[in-house]
Amino acid sequence: MSKRIVLTGGGTAGHVTPNMALIPKLKELQYEITYMGSYDGIEKKLIEDFDIPYYGIATGKFRRYFDPKNFSDPFRVLKGVREAKKYLKQIRPDVVFSKGGFVSVPVVRAAASLGIPCIIHESDMTPGLANKLCIPVAKKVCCNFPETLNMLPPDKAVLTGSPIRKELTSGSKEAGLKLCGFDHTKPVIMVVGGSLGSAAVNQAVRDVLPELLKDFQVVHLCGREKIDNMLLTTPGYKQFEYVKGDMKDIFAMADIVVSRAGANAISELLALRKPNILIPLPSGSSRGDQILNAESFEAQGFSIVINEDDLTNKLLLEKVQELYFNRHTYIDAMNRSHQRDAVGTIIGLIEDAVNEKSDSGKTS
Repeated sequence: MSKRIVLTGGGTAGHVTPNMALIPKLKELQYEITYMGSYDGIEKKLIEDFDIPYYGIATGKFRRYFDPKNFSDPFRVLKGVREAKKYLKQIRPDVVFSKGGFVSVPVVRAAASLGIPCIIHESDMTPGLANKLCIPVAKKVCCNFPETLNMLPPDKAVLTGSPIRKELTSGSKEAGLKLCGFDHTKPVIMVVGGSLGSAAVNQAVRDVLPELLKDFQVVHLCGREKIDNMLLTTPGYKQFEYVKGDMKDIFAMADIVVSRAGANAISELLALRKPNILIPLPSGSSRGDQILNAESFEAQGFSIVINEDDLTNKLLLEKVQELYFNRHTYIDAMNRSHQRDAVGTIIGLIEDAVNEKSDSGKTS
């Protein structure tokens, strides 16, 4: 008898890529997989490559600030719940897995009303508003940080880490060096500012580039339309707006990483055991989750943290040198982490939910 699962999550790539990491294993276990997201959000585009059915529903964003849409979006959410319930009755899944984002709320609430078990995942240290609305009806809540366990119902919370794409672990250092035109004479720094890039991180790295290039080669994932044309021919410095298929080779090549502190980005750094400097997005530009993420990784010995407000050329250079010369200390700390197989742990929770539902169906 086939097993059916609905995946949901969207709004940003960070709410989709962990679902993408689960798909190969779910297919291996012969699950019939369906994705439920917004009508035309980023999740629809990202899921296209996987050749699985996609259902779009109405969604509304949950805002902590005043916006005229705050009056209309609750009605969109209610419409989304009705649409999700209709589709779920057609699909009849055994379980729903949600990666969060505002698109997930109608799906999870509709599934719970139909008696379908829901497993949700919270990437950040503190649960976001969408997940707060889903936690009461979820069967299990997966999380990335030990500190998050204290903010969740004890009978639901599971420290899993965030699932990352298996292909990221199979990169080739030689392929990365060839892609960037680098050689073996100097170690490599990878700089990444999130999927859209970071103007602050980009500027800081470029300001100290002459000093960095004395001891390192630098590959810089700088974000869309953030290439510096004046630096295109600089030896030892390679820029990309965005990297998809070659990301695994760039990771394999990198000795240390300078990064923003988005939950998925740092989960990849942990899984790949990459010593890192985190420059979290300031609280004025977000709800402060990146700062908390970074503080947790620093406390666990995985990262060096520089707050953007404290970022200077001198400090960045000092911390890069400190990280590189002490890199094995950070690798050892990451090797001691219990978050070694997020995909396997989450798949286990999914299987348990399906089996429990099947057993209860037999006895009812």
